[in-house]
Amino acid sequence: MSVTAAFYLQAQDISVIRNSVDVYSNTPMTGSSKFNAMAGSNGALGGDASSLLTNPAGLGVAIAGDVSVTLSVENNKNTSTLAGNSVNYNISKVNLGNVGGVAAFQLMTETPWKFINLGANMSTTSLENYVESPGNSNVVISKNLVDGSGNNVVGNLSYLGHAYNRYGTQTKFNLGVGANYNNSLYLGASVNMHYVDLQQYDSASFGLDLDKTAYTFNKQYTPFSEKSNGFSATVGVLGKITNQLRLGASIETPTWWSLDRVYTDYYTGTDGYVYQDSFVEDRTFRSPMKATLSGAFVASKNFAINVDYTLGITKPHYKVQGDAEKELNSFFSDTYKNLSEIKVGAEYRIKSFRLRGGYSYTSSPFDNMTVSAFTNSGSTAQTNFSNMILGDRNMIGAGLGYDFGKFYIDAAYQNITSNYKNPFLAGHSDFGTGYYSSDFDVATPNSVVSDVKNVRNNVFVTVGWKF
Repeated sequence: MSVTAAFYLQAQDISVIRNSVDVYSNTPMTGSSKFNAMAGSNGALGGDASSLLTNPAGLGVAIAGDVSVTLSVENNKNTSTLAGNSVNYNISKVNLGNVGGVAAFQLMTETPWKFINLGANMSTTSLENYVESPGNSNVVISKNLVDGSGNNVVGNLSYLGHAYNRYGTQTKFNLGVGANYNNSLYLGASVNMHYVDLQQYDSASFGLDLDKTAYTFNKQYTPFSEKSNGFSATVGVLGKITNQLRLGASIETPTWWSLDRVYTDYYTGTDGYVYQDSFVEDRTFRSPMKATLSGAFVASKNFAINVDYTLGITKPHYKVQGDAEKELNSFFSDTYKNLSEIKVGAEYRIKSFRLRGGYSYTSSPFDNMTVSAFTNSGSTAQTNFSNMILGDRNMIGAGLGYDFGKFYIDAAYQNITSNYKNPFLAGHSDFGTGYYSSDFDVATPNSVVSDVKNVRNNVFVTVGWKF
């Protein structure tokens, strides 16, 4: 695993790993304010369009039509720490986070089938993320250069800072059907369409001792942009064991993604200067299959609590078109841990008022990795890291609402935190995967690894109508 991780960090762009898991294997889970306040825990409760995000059988629980619109305000703060220094950066975005609706059709027949319900749900989330890591003048990389007189000289480049910057949005559209059998068994299925539009940048700054000038370098293959679409399907079942106890289960197929990418390739000309060209490529990616088990206890009409456990069954996989996809698949095979997520949510009703809360924990998707990394003093060592690239994630949700009868309004707040190790800078001169300025390139087999704390504070407001 150590060899695979070290080789990949030199041979490729680390952001491809990050996006494969953080974007393409982690679809939006922004539902209604009720869903968000309960930390997305509703697999055995259902009743509205947000059920399509966890268990489509929950559509069958609805006995009336419902349509809602949710406005989301997302705040994303990253604090990157290196060698005792820290850099903070805040991003706030306002989105139409969720639109959902259920049409309930009561079956006026003598059979045990009570309802056939149709549901649609669209979730959108911002992919914008900016991590700026401070410099460390102890980290020095030597580079053979040619001076103005044509003489060969050795220049020492001190590391001054790094920036990872991603823009874009991700959308998931679900269309499903749920059935109610004798008010005790509920079945459901959905088809899910996925869309991603992102742009990404990776740059580093170095100071050259020969001319006392700071240079900005771009990572090979960046900046790049991707427009991608995918397809998956979900099936689920939900049953009332007793009037108080409900159990549910669902399984979502892998998402089959088609990625269209425009990237920048840098090369050094015969005159010693760096040139760049843009290229287009397409990739096919398969995200992990997921299974969810759910249980709910409905103590009365005023109180209910739900628990969901989601487990990844397979691993990310790229269709092999060349060595890059082989390396990616080898990395995921050796280093990726299957998704594990636990979510708990509860709702308490006081007449027309609603009080809600929830908590979720998602484990880090990667095993520990050993890579060659710069220490704070500037030396290099084989170092073992946990929470590499992406870390454990904790979410706390809270919310309230008021039911006016035909209309309702809900609000929710989420606090999501994670800590992870952020590797960058590694690239290999033989592969041409280092960093490039307009004048020359710089490459090192060693990573700089900063500590990043990510805090997301999200607010949601939902307006709904029941019919």
